[in-house]
Amino acid sequence: MTKIPHPLVAIVPVVVLIGFLTLVISLFGSDSLSGGSQIALLMGMAVCVCLSMAVYRVPWSVFERQIKATLGEVSITLLILLCVGMLAGSWIISGIVPTLIYYGVQIMSPQLFLVSSCVICALVSLLSGSSWTTIATIGIALLGIGHALGVSEAWTAGAIISGAYFGDKMSPLSDTTILASSATGTDLFAHIRYMMYTTVPTFLITILIFLFAGQGGGEGVELHVSEYTEGLSHTFNISLWTLLVPLLTGVMIARRVPSLIVLFLSSLMAGVVALILQPHILCEIAGGEALSSGNSAPSITTLIRGLAITYYGSTAVDTGSSSLNELISTSGMAGMLNTVWLILCAMCFGAAMVASRMIDSITGVILRIVRNRVSLVSSTVTTGIFLNITTGDQFISIVLTADIYKEVFRKEGYESRLLSRTTEDAATVTSVLIPWNTCGMTQSTVLGVPTFTYLPYCFFNLLSPLMSIVVAAIGWKIRQVKPLQEEESALDE
Repeated sequence: MTKIPHPLVAIVPVVVLIGFLTLVISLFGSDSLSGGSQIALLMGMAVCVCLSMAVYRVPWSVFERQIKATLGEVSITLLILLCVGMLAGSWIISGIVPTLIYYGVQIMSPQLFLVSSCVICALVSLLSGSSWTTIATIGIALLGIGHALGVSEAWTAGAIISGAYFGDKMSPLSDTTILASSATGTDLFAHIRYMMYTTVPTFLITILIFLFAGQGGGEGVELHVSEYTEGLSHTFNISLWTLLVPLLTGVMIARRVPSLIVLFLSSLMAGVVALILQPHILCEIAGGEALSSGNSAPSITTLIRGLAITYYGSTAVDTGSSSLNELISTSGMAGMLNTVWLILCAMCFGAAMVASRMIDSITGVILRIVRNRVSLVSSTVTTGIFLNITTGDQFISIVLTADIYKEVFRKEGYESRLLSRTTEDAATVTSVLIPWNTCGMTQSTVLGVPTFTYLPYCFFNLLSPLMSIVVAAIGWKIRQVKPLQEEESALDE
């Protein structure tokens, strides 16, 4: 059996990875996920392999077997990501997301601006699976409305970010949600259901804070709402019938149909809706001219071509509003390729750390510190936040936190969903609070509000890590089987 390295040796690949990630972020900024971070992960893996082979005589075949096994474990996850790309594109082009936005912006009350902003961003982010897209589109519009109402931009930005990250965290379309579940070996929908025990109370507290802090006024609200409703109604056939698709999707989720099947079937249903209600848009996507009432119906081949492009490629629909155009643009399966690439490289790094037993060395140190459930969850939360600060990227933080603690949770007898939830409670939501993190850099630039200005008002992001620890202290819905150490001792006797 491979010898367990000394902790000071085991931490070297992690330090190297952090160093390369710091360089990558300084060079590429928010574009670091387009290749730079992947190279950093492979460099960290190379250091791990070289140290193990040179110092501890670990043969390459050990790494090769572990990499094959690890990549096999995430193969379904990669298919899920591709289906998420299909789903995101088809839900928008079919009119599902536009219909929900159309009615959602109309329920916003000027007297409850902060609460409305938070809820609308949560809804849009939940449907799109992207906090970045939500903030860069409807978030900017809400910031403008806030200025018109005389609301502090710090409060408005806090409400926008809180809602957007709630929706991102709870959406089955979110790449961070999929990554956290896959990195810990947890079923996607089991992960989402389990997050509700910490995420929903946190969001309700956030809503109450914005409710009491909300300011009245109404100037300018109708203008912005009108821009969205007119643009959507002139571009799409807005119909409540489109909501049958999310309703049926919810039924499948409630009946615990496997994630991959749910996403694929939901994409197919949305495609059928697009063919029936939005043929003019499919025709435009396919490269034809937009249809008018006097034009003949498009050929079936044109519609199928448009639908296929929606599933796999980038689409752009002109609504007459630049911010709305950004919101309803899609990238299909192709838009998931950077995330797929990142997962492959991250899994290779994790596999190398496992094969070399460097993860065992690091977790051994952690196990000596952990005394109970609360200290275990607290350590996981602290690690997630620390990695967000040091690596500057939430994706890397999620992967590394999962890699470090996966074996610890298993040995202590806790379910993988507790690790996946804790990882998201810490790594996903705090990334936007760090100025040099890719999320913090992006959102502060997009909104034009410095990170440290909006940070005190991102109540959902600030409270989520604390709620994770509080729920762990209460023990709500946390089950522990007999720890692995006890089972091994009993077998030895």
